[in-house]
Amino acid sequence: MEIQKEEQKQIDVEVSKETRVKKNLLSSLVNTKEKKLLLSVAFFAFLFGFLGSIAGLKLYGKFDALKSLIPSQIITQNLKVNESSAVIDAVNKVNPSVVSITSEQSQLDFFGQISQSKSSGTGFIVTRDGLIITNKHVVQDDKASYSVFTSDGKEYKAKIKAKDPLNDIAFLTIDAKNLTPVDIGDSSNLKVGQQVIAIGNALGQYQNTVTTGIVSAIGRAVPVGDENSANSETLENVIQTDAAINPGNSGGPLINLAGQVVGINTAIDSGGQLIGFAIPINMVKNAIVSVQENGKVVRPYIGIRYIPITKEFASRNNLEQTSGVLVYGGRNELAIVPGSPAAKAGLEEGDIVTEIDGKTVDSNHTLIGLLLNYNVGDKVKLTFFRNNKKMTLEVALAESK
Repeated sequence: MEIQKEEQKQIDVEVSKETRVKKNLLSSLVNTKEKKLLLSVAFFAFLFGFLGSIAGLKLYGKFDALKSLIPSQIITQNLKVNESSAVIDAVNKVNPSVVSITSEQSQLDFFGQISQSKSSGTGFIVTRDGLIITNKHVVQDDKASYSVFTSDGKEYKAKIKAKDPLNDIAFLTIDAKNLTPVDIGDSSNLKVGQQVIAIGNALGQYQNTVTTGIVSAIGRAVPVGDENSANSETLENVIQTDAAINPGNSGGPLINLAGQVVGINTAIDSGGQLIGFAIPINMVKNAIVSVQENGKVVRPYIGIRYIPITKEFASRNNLEQTSGVLVYGGRNELAIVPGSPAAKAGLEEGDIVTEIDGKTVDSNHTLIGLLLNYNVGDKVKLTFFRNNKKMTLEVALAESK
């Protein structure tokens, strides 16, 4: 019996050892799996975190919601610094090319005494040898004497080189060399809301004054002058801006943040606040080339007299077309100028011209304004109505006299 008991104890010990071995083995296997699982989780967490950070950086510039994760003060500060730097660089680039223009006229007063009257404006240099652009109304008196003051304080006597017969543009020349001309931009790329800068001789006494603003609108048609006088005219396809334009700024440049001239400051609406207008520089480019090649501004014309059609005019005269121009000469003038392109092409009095090369003629895109985009000798297609029948003909543009 005792032997059997001893044998049984030995068996129990061996079984216990075997059980412990199995448990230890199982435990080690479990620990190994857990370690592998933990390592796998850690690896994938690192991988997805890394990829997520890259994606986040790429998406940051596209989604405004992500920007809220970064303090707005930092973003705003960076934007202000960048904008201020761009404005400063643009002004520094253009300032040497901006000039002040003064005129002096002799007048006979009520008592027979001769007095001197002065006026001022702005211009900018377009060639190194002294060709300067300004507004026509700045140099409207051909008998006045004109002086130009450059940004470095030098004074030059100026001569009127040419005036644009169809737009508020004029050219002066001064006897100078190695001047700094402006960089001419492209006004067709302007967008509403885009930041612009105006530079000019504000109020005739604050030379090269800088004001900033935005493009408020493009393609405006603005009547200027006294509507009841012969000096009344309409500025075509102009740029509207809220950059402050004061008396004396006329003829100065309107520039973009790249320091390129995109317009010529020419008028303000005195009935409002910060409503100014500039002639798009693209309407001036042909004139610059014309003055350099011909010594004058050569503009095309078709040779008709006309009445602009509005909805009210169409209603009063029972016209089906509510825009365009009615070819009409009045009592003492011919509607079609003899020998003109219109006469040669076969246009007749009573025709209603509605398009030039597919571009609609209306209050914002007048006949003269559209013609300013062409050169003498260009051929254009006129779309018109004759007895309510739509027709087309080709006209070869001649020089405006």
